[in-house]
Amino acid sequence: MGRQVRGAFVLGEGRDQHSASKAIEQTAEILLCLSPVEVANLKEGINFFRNKSTGQDYILYKSKTRLKACKNMCKHQGGLFIKDIEDLDGRSVRCTKHNWKLDVSTMKYTNPPGSFCQDELVVEMDEENGLLLLELNPPNPWDSEPRAPEHLAFGEVQVTYLTHACMDLKLGDKRMVFDPWLMGPAFARGWWLLHEPPSDWLERLCRADLIYISHMHSDHLSYPTLKKLAERRPDIPIYVGNTERPVFWNLNQSGVQLTNINVVPFGIWQQVDENLRFMILMDGIHPEMDTCIIVEYKGHKILNTVDCTRPNGGRLPENVALMMSDFAGGASGFPMTFSGGKFTEEWKAQFIKTERKKLLNYKARLVKKLQPRIYCPFAGYFVESHPSDKYIKETNIKNDPDELNNLIRKNSDVVTWTPRPGATLDLSRMLKDPTDSKGIIEPPEGTKIYKDSWDFGPYLEILNAAVGDAIFLHSSWIKEYFTWAGFKDYNLVVRMIETDEDFSPFPGGYDYLVDFLDLSFPKERPSREHAYEEIRSRVDVIRHVVKNGLLWDDLYIGFQTRLQRDPDIYHHLFWNHFQIKLPLTPPNWRSFLMHCG
Repeated sequence: MGRQVRGAFVLGEGRDQHSASKAIEQTAEILLCLSPVEVANLKEGINFFRNKSTGQDYILYKSKTRLKACKNMCKHQGGLFIKDIEDLDGRSVRCTKHNWKLDVSTMKYTNPPGSFCQDELVVEMDEENGLLLLELNPPNPWDSEPRAPEHLAFGEVQVTYLTHACMDLKLGDKRMVFDPWLMGPAFARGWWLLHEPPSDWLERLCRADLIYISHMHSDHLSYPTLKKLAERRPDIPIYVGNTERPVFWNLNQSGVQLTNINVVPFGIWQQVDENLRFMILMDGIHPEMDTCIIVEYKGHKILNTVDCTRPNGGRLPENVALMMSDFAGGASGFPMTFSGGKFTEEWKAQFIKTERKKLLNYKARLVKKLQPRIYCPFAGYFVESHPSDKYIKETNIKNDPDELNNLIRKNSDVVTWTPRPGATLDLSRMLKDPTDSKGIIEPPEGTKIYKDSWDFGPYLEILNAAVGDAIFLHSSWIKEYFTWAGFKDYNLVVRMIETDEDFSPFPGGYDYLVDFLDLSFPKERPSREHAYEEIRSRVDVIRHVVKNGLLWDDLYIGFQTRLQRDPDIYHHLFWNHFQIKLPLTPPNWRSFLMHCG
């Protein structure tokens, strides 16, 4: 039904993309220097240090035989580590953001278990017994074949905001579109567009020369949008990064007829024409699925970090012409969908308030560090508009783009742009004179900016169709599904409860236990010590996900579950499997039904 081409793909007549890279050398950066006295005063176990000139924090771990070191930055979402008061051995630190724990003696995270390893720094002793912390930096891939910025005519490069993370770029005589989500929901039925797309959005997509889709989440890879596009241009060139989980892993099952999907390697320029090229980079935290992109036209770079938590491991080009990134927060079921224990309404409200402020400050620091000429917050304009999700809409408070832009302008000279649907930024005019009244053309007066109605019906019908599917007449579907999913040998017991809209048990629905230690389905919780989670899921969404072998992001990020857990520990291996690592082909329900008679 569609094809994916793996490997380097050169769009036009390009140059040798590897020739210049050999001339770019790896560098070693000195991050911290300790004097001989400071080295002599290092205590056994954990030592915290700050480079006062850069403000960066580091951790040194001293044992009798060795020194180990790392940045004091949690790999999850960049939080600061402090001493873990529960650790009696003096080897563990705790993140101040989400309580992740790192054993500095091994550089492995212990909470959640089986998740990440911390990147180590090089420790060198000098001739006088002083100490240097070094970071080995590979060459920046975008520095291969560097191009000096050339003159841009007014109107030569224009960036038009459509909705959410979707931008329409005019780059000379070429047009490029980012992440088209312009109709329908995302994450089953949990997310809906906040902004009203321009009325000509489909025409804009149809005349694009290429489309970049950053990752597989449905607010970026929107099959309803692409289905409408494919009816008119099935061969439109679409470009994605070579992620471990293919972006279009579900293309055949989606029924969308796209025939020109190109998977390109990371960190290599893709030449469009003599003036235009782009490079896709992976995320440092979720390299298996998230990507970002640099687009360069006549030497002027546009950086789009999309949803990456730590794009390209934190190494990004500075002084680009335009940078855009997410900003809003709220793209998770945590903590709104959790209850029990500490998860009171007051705790959740305070947590959300604190997390949003941390995210704002992080984005402002990143922009200050990278110093783009212009910055645009996007990829956060969604709303939980279905009436059943009123609670989520009221509690899942998101950041205000104007608040972020004000913070950026307060601390730097970066020009900021809060986009509205149909607004167009003229890059040449803005680079020459940010006060030019024609630099940003707003949509005509009276243009509808915010959506006030959504066509729920057709999309809910698709979900509801799964409720009465013949699969669920046979309770053995439970074993069939979780055997297909392939997650086991983990000491976690999960209670799955099918519910109605209000998360009360669905009449006639399933309520069952899964013991993932041996992948059994007991009637009662086992007597051994074990971790436990209770997951209540709306019946239409969970059955749609099960029937089609979809990832559980539709449930979790889409706010279609309510969760309790004991103890209060995030089980990374479990959630990572069901959100990213499920098999690429759906369960064989036809064979299942045949065996059921």
